[in-house]
Amino acid sequence: MALRLADGTASSDVLDRAAAAAPEAFAAPIDGVHTLHNLIEGDWRAVGVPAAVRTPIDNTILVRLPRLDAATAHAAVVHAATEHREWAGTPLADRKARVTAALDALTAHRDLLALLLVWEIGKPWRLAGADVDRALDGVRWYVDEIDRMLADGREPLPGPVSNIASWNYPMSVLVHAELVQLLAGNAVIAKTPSQGGAVCLTVAHALMRRAGLPATLVSGSGEELSEVLVRAPEVGAVAFVGGRSNGGKVAAALLDTDKRHFIEQEGLNAWGIWNFSRWDQLAGHLKKGFEYGKQRCTAYPRFVVQRNLVDQFLDVYLPVVRSVRFGHPLAVEHDRAASDPLPELDFGPLISAAKAEELRRKVDEAVRGGAVPLYRGRLDGAPFLDGQDTSAYVAPSVLLAPPGRSRLMHAEPFGPVDTIVVVDTTDELLAAMNASNGSLVASLACDDEEEAAKLAVDVQAFKVGINKPRSRGDRQEPFGGRGASWKGAFVGGDLLVQAVTVGGADDRLYGNFPDWTALPPNV
Repeated sequence: MALRLADGTASSDVLDRAAAAAPEAFAAPIDGVHTLHNLIEGDWRAVGVPAAVRTPIDNTILVRLPRLDAATAHAAVVHAATEHREWAGTPLADRKARVTAALDALTAHRDLLALLLVWEIGKPWRLAGADVDRALDGVRWYVDEIDRMLADGREPLPGPVSNIASWNYPMSVLVHAELVQLLAGNAVIAKTPSQGGAVCLTVAHALMRRAGLPATLVSGSGEELSEVLVRAPEVGAVAFVGGRSNGGKVAAALLDTDKRHFIEQEGLNAWGIWNFSRWDQLAGHLKKGFEYGKQRCTAYPRFVVQRNLVDQFLDVYLPVVRSVRFGHPLAVEHDRAASDPLPELDFGPLISAAKAEELRRKVDEAVRGGAVPLYRGRLDGAPFLDGQDTSAYVAPSVLLAPPGRSRLMHAEPFGPVDTIVVVDTTDELLAAMNASNGSLVASLACDDEEEAAKLAVDVQAFKVGINKPRSRGDRQEPFGGRGASWKGAFVGGDLLVQAVTVGGADDRLYGNFPDWTALPPNV
């Protein structure tokens, strides 16, 4: 059956709504395409060299995003430092009032922000809405708790916080972090991710700026702006979320500085299965694990399975993989009523056609090296529009025993590709689970929870779930990583505020530092 776009969800309609919500941040359309402004020195300006930004949904051009040079970005940082000095002296009650006003404005535009995420990063409607809601609900919790968190005399940092984040969670990671940093007394600078989220972030920052918050939003290539956003003397702290390659460059640039930093990097999160029999319980976790095509830092793309459980595991796992739903996030049947819900999908496209092609090459490389393809899905039959460009879509794949030299053996695929490793001993189990030299989360499926707890001690992950997955967490829950998956201070809950404030002379942060690691209690 031929499909159509759901009413009111065409990209042109959504972008017109965005421009109407934040007209100061948009230039007049040229040939029907909007151009975004950069938020620098307190104003939205038409500066930079415009570059086309395409949607992964169908590879059409969404907007043009002007990319700044280093000199212009540095001027923005200098102005942010000036705003920081004033904001740091603003009474906490006033900061709370302005952050709350921003939250109210963002809440009023909740559906628009979610639709922008659908078009910009391909996130299905339900998950896009959850991204926005998680950001807003999380910051409201901090508004209620911030007096307690600062009661011991903690003060803002000496300069603004520079935020460089990946594209996959613009609201619940980036905007959430910025609003908490602002609440704690710091001005903020954010770089729009190169691959997606620029329009959503532009609208969000316009609303934040109207509420009187000292927020700066700049765009440009990482190579061009990294020196400024990381090493500029005016910057008080650097918050980075992304892959190990770019995260390593940021960490290296900070080696000869004393800047506060929190660098979240990828890791191959693994689920170990040992002496286990609760298969119905596991099935529900497996299905949820495919949300957003595993394009998130807490996804589980590796399963390490005890040999005599492999057949039982596959009996549960393979039907789950075959049931995963993906396709165009806004494609509906022609007779759909306007009041009907949007499609309920597990994921849409990957972030780009280039990423999709790269992932397909990794799968082919692993199979040529000896991996056994247990399942390779197809795009045929998925809900797409007639004539739609589907180059950014990848169907789920499952590979058994990826070879040691394969990139999928040691690195996170960041897409709907799972690998299964079969082991015979607990030593092999732990070695396979620790293949990426540290991760953010891991889980163990084991009937004997005491045995699982003993194994968990040697799993190199910040959080280890016993018979359940772990996630980044919300509100009071801390977040960090072990090994190469994290550098600097841990965040989440009270730790996020501690990371962006200064205490007394004996102030010692929890974190993963070059010479020592300090884990918070109960992690």
